[in-house]
Amino acid sequence: MGRIIAVANQKGGVGKTTTSINLSAALAARGKKVLMIDSDPQGNATSGYGVDKNNLENTIYELILGECSVQDSIIKEVVPGVSILPSNVNLAAAEIELIGVEKKEFILKKEIDWVKDAYDFIIIDCPPSLSMLTVNAMTTADAVLVPIQCEYYALEGLSQLIHTVNLVKERLNPVLDMEGIVFTMYDSRTNLSNQVVENVKNNLEKSINVYKTIIPRNIRLAEAPSHGIPIQIYDPKSAGAESYRSLAKEIIGRKNRR
Repeated sequence: MGRIIAVANQKGGVGKTTTSINLSAALAARGKKVLMIDSDPQGNATSGYGVDKNNLENTIYELILGECSVQDSIIKEVVPGVSILPSNVNLAAAEIELIGVEKKEFILKKEIDWVKDAYDFIIIDCPPSLSMLTVNAMTTADAVLVPIQCEYYALEGLSQLIHTVNLVKERLNPVLDMEGIVFTMYDSRTNLSNQVVENVKNNLEKSINVYKTIIPRNIRLAEAPSHGIPIQIYDPKSAGAESYRSLAKEIIGRKNRR
């Protein structure tokens, strides 16, 4: 059975989509079969894999509304080992269209249950908000991975996110775990990055896993999405590619220990 990880943080610009794209590719490079679900109306994870998000017949939006099947909406093997359930701006209307729908928190889960056994990992890129789309991702997932940028306000909102994860676990998805926290945009030249890492570690509950891998600020990592390919293909020797390979290895190790 595939392990489903929601990549979530209600703050924007923390590296959620970058992590979703490049972790998916790094897991695939280690021989895993991966499905990446883009549940953000911005559709950046979709375009980050070179898919034209504006000319898609079936996306996660049509899937949620019951207008297509999950098999119809998955684009297979966008790179070797990675398939994608795409998104575009239409998804922004889903919140309104789901008002009054019974058990709307479980719509995505119900669909993904049909295909989850076909994958080793399913990675869900969440929108930068604690919205119904994020709740759907969390009811579908086994675990939540939280990217935190190494900047001054890193801790802001983290307690609210942890509270939401606990609430979803308590009321909607008893198997949901905190996969862990991964630091992103780390700059070893600044004291601030080091202070943020220590500050977050000191303020977290001991039960929350913090990954040893830290994702650096890396120009090649920032350039890759504009070419529609993950860093593993764009520049496999870069520090960014190496860090996501290391994170994938850690995540596979945690899965095997469960």
